[in-house]
Amino acid sequence: MTVGTLAPFLLAPALLFGGPTPAAAPVAPARHAPPVTWQIDTDHSEVAFRIRHLVSRVRGRFTRWAGTIVADPANLAGGSVDVTIQAASINTDVERRDNHLRSADFFDAPNHPTITFKSTRVETLPGGALKVFGNLTIRGTTKPVVLEGHYNGVGGVPGRRRIGFEASTTVNRMDYSVTWNRAVEGGGALLGDEVEILLSVEAAERP
Repeated sequence: MTVGTLAPFLLAPALLFGGPTPAAAPVAPARHAPPVTWQIDTDHSEVAFRIRHLVSRVRGRFTRWAGTIVADPANLAGGSVDVTIQAASINTDVERRDNHLRSADFFDAPNHPTITFKSTRVETLPGGALKVFGNLTIRGTTKPVVLEGHYNGVGGVPGRRRIGFEASTTVNRMDYSVTWNRAVEGGGALLGDEVEILLSVEAAERP
């Protein structure tokens, strides 16, 4: 009987009585490219908001702000976002109203010049949908918020690529001590408490 013929009999005791078996080859973890830093192009992006006024909605935006995104487009769940907005740059296209919004009744821009958002984690969903969890600071008060939106894709040549997103969330301004309001005849208040925040972002790859 040859060695080859004996092999099954030599292995049988180990198999029957729990002896050692050949170890399986380790599975290599999935690898992702290093994260890329993207500078938000504010000329092609927007931070806007909407709030109820009586029976309508007033829209405004901030014109001076900056931010970065750090992310691998193939692994957005490992990314992060950091944005700083100049509160005094609020613009609703009505100067008198904008001056009021900069005052202590609303954003108190002289004492709280910036509004910030810093992400804590990103969750990706099917079809390009995503959620960005983070902390929003207004008037020195920080509260957790969740931006829900969509990844619009990436384009261009390496080193000069552009990446795009759209997202929104709704916050209660009372949570941030933005409490000014006025009663109206017949009951109710001039302004709503909930503010819808709307973001459209295009960012350029930083070399």
